[in-house]
Amino acid sequence: MLPGPADLLVLGLDPGSRTTGWGLVAERGGTLALVDAGTISLGSTDDMAVRCGRIFSELSALITDFSPVEAAVENVFVNRNVMSALKLGQARGAALAACATAGLSVASYEPTLVKRAVVGTGRAEKEQVAFMVGRLLGTTRTFAADASDALAVAVCHLNERRMRRLAGEAR
Repeated sequence: MLPGPADLLVLGLDPGSRTTGWGLVAERGGTLALVDAGTISLGSTDDMAVRCGRIFSELSALITDFSPVEAAVENVFVNRNVMSALKLGQARGAALAACATAGLSVASYEPTLVKRAVVGTGRAEKEQVAFMVGRLLGTTRTFAADASDALAVAVCHLNERRMRRLAGEAR
């Protein structure tokens, strides 16, 4: 679906040092619709600076092509491996820089919040997230796990945005 002029188009991002997922979701009158999704595959042997450069340039081109209004990025999941966390942080920084350069406002979400918003539990498996993303967006298309996660981040953002708006109206 191509968004119309009244749509709110959100770019969801799941940054990674080997694969960065992206997903575009439009909201029209409270209904969510899939626009497109995919991944940026990065060579694991490439220097981290090269990978970050590719994330920045490919996301910049994507933003130019689709003109999203806002972006939503999953926060880095910190584990015991410090080097992995640093690389994820660098990939996330490249994604944030692409969004900031394009003038997009960016919201960040914890992985557990994204899962809870889409599946109903913060400990959902990737397969459950992918299944519910398909249901919520009315598609049977299958996506790479990183693209599905990015779509989930966009859906989470649109849900949170709607809830904030409704809470503001209730005051």
